[in-house]
Parts: sequence; C-alpha cells; structure tokens
Amino acid sequence: MVTTTQGRYTRTAIGLHWLILALLVAQYAIGWAMPHIGRNTPVTTLISLHFSLGVLIIGVIIVRLAWRITHGVPAHEAGIPPWQVHLAHVVHWLLYLLLIVVPFLGWINASYRGMPITFFGLVDVPPLVGTHAAGWSWTGDVHTLVAEYAILPLVALHVAAALYHHFIRHDHVLGRMLPGV
Repeated sequence: MVTTTQGRYTRTAIGLHWLILALLVAQYAIGWAMPHIGRNTPVTTLISLHFSLGVLIIGVIIVRLAWRITHGVPAHEAGIPPWQVHLAHVVHWLLYLLLIVVPFLGWINASYRGMPITFFGLVDVPPLVGTHAAGWSWTGDVHTLVAEYAILPLVALHVAAALYHHFIRHDHVLGRMLPGV
C-alpha cells in the first residue's frame, strides 16, 4: 500500500470518509425505525430506503477502498506506539470488510425473502439468491447481529481513538481527517 508523505488525507478521502459516516447514521436510524422484517412483512418506504442505502454504502465503500489503495494514507505521526498503529490498521480494514459484507448479507436476505429491491425507486436491483433458496435463511439474523455487535463497537473504538489523540495526546491524528482544517 502507498503511504503519502503529506500529513493529511486527500480531500477525496476526507469527503468519502464523512459521506460514509452520514450514510451509516441514516442507515442505523432507518434500521431501528423500520418494522421488524418477518415472514410476510411488506416492503414499506422505510424498508425500501434501508435497502437503497445499503446498496449505496456498498458502492461508496468500494470507491473509498479503491481510493485508499491507489492514493495511500499519510504516514503515522512520530511517537505513536506500534501497537496503536497496528490496532488502527486492523480496525480500518475490519470496518471496510464489514461495510461490504453486512449490506450484502441484507441484500441476500431480502432476495431470500423475495422482497423487491430498487435503488431509490430508479433501478431494480437483481436478487442475489432465489426466493427461499436453501441455506440462506440465516442471513438476516447475521446481518443484524454483525451490524449491531461488530460495526457499532468498531466505530465507537475508531471515534474514541480519534478523540483520545485529539484531547489526551494533543496530536494531529484527528485533524488529518477533518475537512477544512
């Protein structure tokens, strides 16, 4: 992976980072507000919006990941313990992985349930598995469990680390990802 010598992330990386955060906030708010998806749940506006945002998150995270691979990241600041650098890498890559896998699990589950998926009502999204295809009934439960018990704690750790660097260490780790700083 490329490491840039500048001290900040690129404007594109910063924009994609904050766009993903905004999409996740919206996605979790909608996910918690929408009805539980059961055996005969009709696709409501909230469910359809949740599906659309999930597809959008997949696309944006793939663009973000491609940007990171091709444009690199700023070198870590001097004085940061190696275990923190390593943990930061692990958390970032787990977030990238889960922000692709979890929406795909939701998409598979919607397909399994025979629910139509459109991208904001503009384009039909093809199903990934057939309705009630054998072996896919677990995807909805895993989608929810990983979203709540893996992604949210990783995001909390990511935010806590940024705040620790800003308020305790008084370094520039957080400022490298803030727009306009």
